[in-house]
Amino acid sequence: MASALGPLGRHLPQEETVEPSRSPMLTKGSMVREQYTTITEGTHIERPENQAVYKIGIYGWRKRCLYLFVLLLLVILLVNLALTIWILRVMWFSPVGMGHLHVMADGLRLEGESEFLFPLYVKEIRSRADSSLLLQSTQNVTMNARNAEGEVTGRLKVGPQMVEVQSQQFQIHSKDGKPLFTVDEEKVMIGTDKLRVTGPEGALFEHSVETPLVRPDPLQDLRLESPTRSLSMDAPKGVHIQAPAGKIEALTQMDIVLQSSDGTLMLDADTVFLPELALGSQGPAGSSQGLYEVCACPNGKLYMSVAGVGTTCHEHSHLCL
Repeated sequence: MASALGPLGRHLPQEETVEPSRSPMLTKGSMVREQYTTITEGTHIERPENQAVYKIGIYGWRKRCLYLFVLLLLVILLVNLALTIWILRVMWFSPVGMGHLHVMADGLRLEGESEFLFPLYVKEIRSRADSSLLLQSTQNVTMNARNAEGEVTGRLKVGPQMVEVQSQQFQIHSKDGKPLFTVDEEKVMIGTDKLRVTGPEGALFEHSVETPLVRPDPLQDLRLESPTRSLSMDAPKGVHIQAPAGKIEALTQMDIVLQSSDGTLMLDADTVFLPELALGSQGPAGSSQGLYEVCACPNGKLYMSVAGVGTTCHEHSHLCL
């Protein structure tokens, strides 16, 4: 480098410009600063050494808190493990189920008596082959059947005073599948060979009854009665009334009508009594010898007239009026 002369002709020391040194310095904010230093030739500047020492790790109270937290987690883990083992022992958990409840391939098997505090939803309930199935409750036992929308389509309720069935149709079948009793909105059908009513008042029907045979127990009377309305017996092939060991009585306050549209009304008996027929006036004494003839009016009314040598019905035709 060329030297510079001062005003007195002396040589002045030449100043050297040093490029800025980029020495990294650690600060509390971990930032890097640039230090620009200007020095004179022949001058030695000692750079200060970084005297700060940074320790890596956790020391002091932080370390003790960490160990205490790890110890607390270990204690909680041991307590949870002990409680889990205790619950497994108390509830009788096993690889096949829990206590008396066993998980089978086709469902659940429950041994002994069980109590359900909330509704039970199942598809089928059945007992073992050597025991019966018992359902009991302090209030009532209710079984519901629901469709896919959750609506109740059938209900069986067994209460303390009555048994209630709600369904479109109710059926009782025999062991071989024969329908014994069927009820729907239109009719009630009994499929047994015999229906026996043992009540002292008999059976009360508010509407019609369809049956091929009505008969009482042996040595008992059969009584068909309508206290306030009419009694009608209809059959497409005839109505047969028979009393092999007794009599048949028909009592009414009004009329008894025996009508045959295409056939004949026949009274087949050894003796026919008509004790309440109207009786015409008697003729001269000894003329009738106690004999009477039955006369018929054009309207079908019957009356008796004293028998004579000829007919005497015309003499008492005023009874037809």
